[in-house]
Formats: sequence, structure tokens, C-alpha cells
Amino acid sequence: MTESVSLLMAASGTGGHLFPALALAQQLPDYRIIWLGTPDRLEQKLVPQDYPLHTVAVGGFQGKPGLQTLKTAWGLLAAVFQIRRLLRQEKIQVVCTTGGYIAGPTILAAKSLGIPVVFHESNFIPGKVAIWFGRWCYRVALGFADSAGYLPGARTQWVGTPVRAQFYQPQPLDLDLDPQRPLIVVVGGSQGALAVNQLVRPCVEAWVKAGAEIVHLTGTQDPEAGSFRHPHYLSLPFYDNMAGLLQRGALAVSRAGAGTLTELAVTATPALLIPYPFAAEDHQTLNAQVFVQAGAALAFPQAELTPARLERQVLDLLQSPEHLETMGRQAKTLAALDSAERLAQIAREAVGQSMQS
Repeated sequence: MTESVSLLMAASGTGGHLFPALALAQQLPDYRIIWLGTPDRLEQKLVPQDYPLHTVAVGGFQGKPGLQTLKTAWGLLAAVFQIRRLLRQEKIQVVCTTGGYIAGPTILAAKSLGIPVVFHESNFIPGKVAIWFGRWCYRVALGFADSAGYLPGARTQWVGTPVRAQFYQPQPLDLDLDPQRPLIVVVGGSQGALAVNQLVRPCVEAWVKAGAEIVHLTGTQDPEAGSFRHPHYLSLPFYDNMAGLLQRGALAVSRAGAGTLTELAVTATPALLIPYPFAAEDHQTLNAQVFVQAGAALAFPQAELTPARLERQVLDLLQSPEHLETMGRQAKTLAALDSAERLAQIAREAVGQSMQS
């Protein structure tokens, strides 16, 4: 019997890193997958039921150079040696990573041992790790085709951004929603978004009066969650059936992380986007512009958006179902429906080439 290929999946932090990695893992059922993350992040909830999870403590460089910079650098160096030991211990043959703090030391550790790395970059503007270390990877798979110009020297390939398998099949909802009302889904990403919540909450009464149903995913850090109550407004900190929610949704009010945008595209959900203004290189604004240019979304800078303006924009959309239908169709054109399969094929090719060398 042939022994399974051992793959290390280095993905940590937010849903934008974890969900594409989980989608990739679903396409490699014949592989032995070991997961690498960091302590106290979302992977602690999502990963252990399916894959053995190892963690190393790493952080990113923040603020001006100083003592904290030295501590961070030392922590990254220590992480490289920890990861080297894990790679050897588990006899890893290929590494896949979706970026974030964990990616840098993982790439360095794998490179030092001659293990091929497949890197997936979901954002339009690649992160620092992709720019610094992309040329050391077997392949950098891209969520947006035009991102290749930011990665000179790297072997890039557009695959889109993978989403979990449930997004491709109708998913029933276990929520008590009125099927006659258009559903607005408010989501700030896997961690929630306090600023989005503060913009949305003054609007919900007008939206409900206009005939909408609202599911508002607030995250866990909003002290005002639950302060507004109405039979057609449901406030939840988190909901794990995002596929069913977006499939049912008539409109999403959302941040513009690459993973969320991919889910909107696959489910053909029109959106009003509020990009996170402090994202590295302002990548959420650039992500959103791809959808705006395709006619799939409206986007507004957070600093320029008031509750009154947001209320009116959503009411205008609700009063124009034909416009929403057009936006949904345009969103679908941005979806790479075989993204996870393409990324899995790159991982298999990396293993095959490594065995031949």
C-alpha cells in the first residue's frame, strides 16, 4: 500500500486565511494533512475536529523600529527552528500556506530543508510575505489575475480563491426567516466589525419598515449587540452556515476581504461594500474596486459613509430588484468555480516535481 503524502498546511488567524486553506484540504482527501497555526486564533475552533493542529507563537512587525522589533525578530527566528523540527518529525513533503504571520517562518523553514511551498495570495495587493518570499516558493497562486505584476521573480498562477465545498450546493437554513421578505446579510468578516455595526444599527428600523429581513453578524466584541430588537431583525455574534445565508440573501452589507468577496461571487450575492480602512496596503479597497468595476457591488469608504447615507443606499437597492439581479449575475462572473481543484493540482505537481529531483 502506498504511503500517503504528508502536507503541512500553514494557515492562521482570520477566516480570510483559514477558509481557503480548509477548502484546499477538502480537495486532498488522500493526503495526510498536518495543520500549523498560532495560539488563541480562529483555527483553534475550526481545525482540530478534522486535522491535527500544531501551534507556534509568531507576530508581525508593528510600528516604529525598537525593542519590540527585536523581540518580534527573535520570535520569528525561534519559530523557524520549531517549524524545521515539525517538518522533519512529520516527514512533510509539501507545504501550503495562505499567508499571515505564520507564512514567513514556515517558508524559511521549508526552504532550508528543500521542501516545496505552494503559497496562495488572495488579495489584489499581495502581502509583504508574498512579496519578500514568493520567489522562493514552488508557485504563488493568485486570487486576482492582475496581482502577478506585484510579484516579480515569483512563479505565479491565477486560480481564484477557494471556498468550502458547501458553497457550491444549496444549504438549508435553520433560522426562522420570512421567505416573502428580501434578506439583508450584514457581515464584517470572521471577527465582526464594530464600525460596520455602528453604521448599520441606526438603519435597521427603516430597512425593516421597507419590507426587509435582516441577519446581522456582529462578532463577539460589540457591547451594543442585541440593543435593537424586532421580529424581522436577527442579531448573532457568528453563524457557521455562511453559505446558506448568502445563498438566501438579496443583498450583503460587508467588508471587502478577499475570502468574503469570493463567497459573494460564488453565491451571486450583490453587495454594498465598506472596505476596512486599516488593511495593509489598503488592499480591501482595491479588492472592492474589482467588484465595483464588474457591476457586482457598490463600495463606500468608511470615513465618508454615514448611517443616513447607508440607509438611503440600501433602500434604493431594495426598491430596484432588477438592479440587484444584475449585480448578482455580475458577481457570478467573478467566481472561479474550480479554484480549490486548481490549487490542489498545483500542490500535487509540487510533490511530483520534488520526488523527481
